[in-house]
Amino acid sequence: MRTVVHTRQGDPAEVLRLREDPDPPPRPGAGQILVRLLVRPVHPGDLVGVEGLPGLAEQRPTEVRTPGVEGMGVVESVGPDVPALRPGQRVAVFPAPGTWADFVVVAADRAVPVPDGVSDETAALMLVNPLTLVMLYRALDNALGEQGKGPVLQTAAGSSIGRLVSAAAVRHGLPLVNLVRNASGARRMRESYPTLPVVTTSDGDWREQVRHHTGGRPLQVVLDCVGGPLTQDLVTLLADGGTLVTYGRLGSGTTVLEELPLVQRGLTVRGVTVWHWTHRTPQERAQDVAFALDLAQNTPELFEVAARYDLADVNAAVEHARRPGKSGTVLLTSPRPTGAAQEDVR
Repeated sequence: MRTVVHTRQGDPAEVLRLREDPDPPPRPGAGQILVRLLVRPVHPGDLVGVEGLPGLAEQRPTEVRTPGVEGMGVVESVGPDVPALRPGQRVAVFPAPGTWADFVVVAADRAVPVPDGVSDETAALMLVNPLTLVMLYRALDNALGEQGKGPVLQTAAGSSIGRLVSAAAVRHGLPLVNLVRNASGARRMRESYPTLPVVTTSDGDWREQVRHHTGGRPLQVVLDCVGGPLTQDLVTLLADGGTLVTYGRLGSGTTVLEELPLVQRGLTVRGVTVWHWTHRTPQERAQDVAFALDLAQNTPELFEVAARYDLADVNAAVEHARRPGKSGTVLLTSPRPTGAAQEDVR
């Protein structure tokens, strides 16, 4: 059994290691299942847990930690009181801390059966990002209120979540302006979403370009997953009373909250994390999972894969995941056991 572990925060190349344990995998308890993982993504949030956040003291865990919260695999065994799942069944899991391993024990209600026709790779990506999209759109609706539909700006539009936001904006007629890092990223976005304006922050006049695309109207909402020094520029583009929705830290550096004119201009900063999704009612979570399944079945092209690496090559995978301009999500894979009936990972 292979497991990626770390005992302190820092550069993944220095703190992550692959541990090979000869002991058998753990047994699931009541209401739990054991999943043999086949594919798991390298999300930015996974790397934050390994590296820590700028400006915060390093966390020194009291026990060995394994990154990862999402993945796809096959049910290996089930514990008592698990009537709905069976060994050999394909499932996607979230939240399931410790998925950068060959096996993970997870509560059965955190496993979603994968429909026929959905590839292993799509299944590995079909929960965290779509559920984050759901959380962002709820925050967006709350921020817009009676003011209508925008305009809205999103940063890192070429990211996996950014592409989902763009697809939803096209579908719902949201006046969205996409912000990307460079010209190549802008070209890809224009090819995928030709009706949505794209602006590159590498242009010195990018703020003026944003204002042009909004017809001179200040932004009602900014969806930001970059943070850092860019935050001050984003706030200058917001209308008084506008909302900055922050849900990630892809950028470097920090911005001190007191430096932002929040009180003077009546601005709101709202944090969104997919972890808040676990606080929703079972009925609400079921509706959200149904939405994610619909995306996976009908628009698999939205779940772009940047590269695939075996779990043993975790450091190469992390290096690829951190590359600027990367398009899609990097995956960590494990081979199927010999004689498995399911199709190979695509």
